Amino acid sequence: MDSNTAMAPTIIHLRHEDKPLEHRSALTPTTAKALLDAGYTVNVERSPARIFDDDEFSSVGCSLVPTGSWREAPADHIIVGLKELPEEEFPLKHVHVQFAHCYKGSGGWETVLARFPRGGGALLDLEFLQDPNTGRRVAAFGYSAGFSGSALALKNWAWQQTHPATEPLPGVESYPNEGALIADIKGALEAARAKAGRLPRVIVIGALGRCGRGAVDMCLKAGIPDDHILKWDMEETAKGGPFQEIHESDIFVNCIYLTSKIPHFVNLESLKKPGRKLTVVCDVSADTTNPNPTVPVEGLEGEPLSVISIDHLPSLLPRESSEAFSNDLLPYLLKLNDWQNDPVWAGAKKLFDEKVKTLPKDALN
Repeated sequence: MDSNTAMAPTIIHLRHEDKPLEHRSALTPTTAKALLDAGYTVNVERSPARIFDDDEFSSVGCSLVPTGSWREAPADHIIVGLKELPEEEFPLKHVHVQFAHCYKGSGGWETVLARFPRGGGALLDLEFLQDPNTGRRVAAFGYSAGFSGSALALKNWAWQQTHPATEPLPGVESYPNEGALIADIKGALEAARAKAGRLPRVIVIGALGRCGRGAVDMCLKAGIPDDHILKWDMEETAKGGPFQEIHESDIFVNCIYLTSKIPHFVNLESLKKPGRKLTVVCDVSADTTNPNPTVPVEGLEGEPLSVISIDHLPSLLPRESSEAFSNDLLPYLLKLNDWQNDPVWAGAKKLFDEKVKTLPKDALN
């Protein structure tokens, strides 16, 4: 095939993330360069929020394009992002690679999903990119989510020891790197130990998974002794909760990914039992849009109890979490030029088609 008949390169368009507090990126300068070296064209929207500066992308050869320009991009461009699109209604004509959170029946799912078939586009949801042989996700933020969630839980516990119960932990900003995060948590724990005379006891459920390993690693790096960390997984929870061990821990970090209903690990009745030590719950697996780092639990006597339940935990360390995720995703990104015939991407498209068939007819109008 000569140069006059060679196929045009596949064009990937990295969009700016509109979601508040989101600084991560599905592509990094490192993975973008790998795509460029493989013959792709990579257009990167200018973004004041992204942890990677625009010139980090341009310096490796990416073309910088205006913020939000994916809307006007030619239909054959593949739009790559991370979180949900802004809540708009116009039909979507592109193939979109992102987390969409519209397959599990959450509120408004039909409005979100219907935009793709209405415009002739398609959704290749990052949450459902699976190895067809193992069924495991090919890339996930699990480790980073567990690491960051555990850090917030430790910071919140330390705050409780050094501040009045009426003063909740204030909002937190992302950290430039892991070292800065660990130093901050260590400092907070030292101040708490000086006041309380001890360090917290932590129970991590789901400790054998990626998320759980991240949670345990953060505790250890922050200086929590190993014998202060109770590491539970399926074997320990098989008997069904609620569990007294959670009641007796200072911090509970939940790292399991539920696919079916199981008995509660902890509930309001178990929390009301005398002698509760638990004052912080971090539900790393939560999927919520609550921007506040903690939510107090009402109706309890004794020590206050705060719940951390936010869906952008990995953005606490946006550079490291983006690098890890995008590097895991890279082997599959390199197959986007023939995604219809790649089993991972084709599997995502098959799932999309199945979900579209469940849409109410009026959603497609």
